[in-house]
Amino acid sequence: MTKQLLNDDIRGQVREVLGQMQHPVQVLYFGKKDDCYYCGDTQQLAEEIVSLSDKLGMEVHDIDEDAELASKYQVDKVPGMVIAGKDGDQLIDYGVRLAGIPSGHEFSTFIHDLVLVSSRDSGLSQKTRDFLSTLTQPVLLQVFVTPT
Repeated sequence: MTKQLLNDDIRGQVREVLGQMQHPVQVLYFGKKDDCYYCGDTQQLAEEIVSLSDKLGMEVHDIDEDAELASKYQVDKVPGMVIAGKDGDQLIDYGVRLAGIPSGHEFSTFIHDLVLVSSRDSGLSQKTRDFLSTLTQPVLLQVFVTPT
């Protein structure tokens, strides 16, 4: 058995935050068998977090073997995750993606993303929503973080 990445104290804190979840969320994890240094740890971390709430589910995919699904969700980096709402058998894609292992500050971002997607609302102000509704072309917003 692999040693747990999260200790009991952290698991308790995460469980408490995940208690705010309103609706089911599905994590689609994408890894690959070779040439992916953090895939194993990322998958294990995601599985440990998903186990802390009955509103969370997870699917594990190989980016090469499941290339069509990865393309559908525009996942081109491993490890990678899609955080989607779940309504019965239907997945609701809000465009939330994580690439790389969510450690350090990104750990809290991952947890926050799960809760946010479960709310089915971005929390954006009406002014921001109005501005975004005027956009005529898709916008790709990416945030890059490097450990230092």
